[in-house]
Amino acid sequence: MASIRDIAKLAGVSPATVSRILNNDPSFSINKNTRARVIEIANRVHYSKKNAVRGPKSTGDGMSIGLILRHNAQTEENDPYFKNIHRGIEEEAAFWRLRTETVFTMHDKNKDWDQLSKYGAIIIVGEMTPDAIERVKSLNPNLFLVDARPQLKNCSYIQNDFSNKTAEILDYLYKNGHRNIAYIGGKSSIVDQTGKTIYLNNDVRAGSYEKWMKLHGLEKYINYILGDWTAESGLKSGEKLAQLDPLPTAVVVGSDPMAIGVYKAFANKGIKIPTDVSVVSFDDVDLNRYLTPTLSSVYMDSAEMGRTAVRLAKDAIIEKTTFALTVTCRSELRIRESVTKRN
Repeated sequence: MASIRDIAKLAGVSPATVSRILNNDPSFSINKNTRARVIEIANRVHYSKKNAVRGPKSTGDGMSIGLILRHNAQTEENDPYFKNIHRGIEEEAAFWRLRTETVFTMHDKNKDWDQLSKYGAIIIVGEMTPDAIERVKSLNPNLFLVDARPQLKNCSYIQNDFSNKTAEILDYLYKNGHRNIAYIGGKSSIVDQTGKTIYLNNDVRAGSYEKWMKLHGLEKYINYILGDWTAESGLKSGEKLAQLDPLPTAVVVGSDPMAIGVYKAFANKGIKIPTDVSVVSFDDVDLNRYLTPTLSSVYMDSAEMGRTAVRLAKDAIIEKTTFALTVTCRSELRIRESVTKRN
């Protein structure tokens, strides 16, 4: 049962204001739109003065958000990007006094699909196959997908700008004299209804890299190595790159964990960063500032992606919005010591 405090938070007014409106206080003067909004929210959360009691401040299922996550608690620890998205969801939901619950993870074999209908909205973190998304949508129309490529016209997406940011990195390297530029990254994947992972040939960063190189007449330098996003994979990819002759003057790496592996591979081969090869990565984890040289990286406030999803879900629950949105969150390229000019 939603409390007066819950309604006040959602309506953006004080608990006292909600109380006086719901109790039809004749001496209380307030804007008619505010009054109507409070009453509407109270109706949507099934508030009842008869059943309202003092105690735990929580909301019912109608004012809760069900989560379908890419990772479980253990694997999420190894992925700072998705961990921060999840953190942002929990923080924003707590701010609006909305309850969140992980319904299941994508890789769960036995999913209780039917319970999706009991929540006010569903947030999917990561990418699932179109048929899986359609199944969720059929059970709960208030569906929001975070860090997924827009596939279906009737769904709302919160996505990053990593395709455009890859082009920005390459523009920067080009202006600083680099032509022989390589790419190291991982393969994108989607998960089907059964929990099976389907690996794709590349990801948006690799695709953007290849397109940019061709547009700038640098086809002969195109060289990308794809692994599995881990530091170990970065190490192996860096070792392969170190064998090229001529050696690329710069490498774009798809994630900071992979970049750490690349650093190690280059150090083992006596390749100096940035004197021999400049390195730019994605994620901008805190560790980057303590590497030698400090790592240039793209910062994305992935927690804000999660917070944005909750705000959209809240509006869909309260306002009953029906139109689909695609929100692109902007990232920031932070240049540090790992990049230098080429003559």
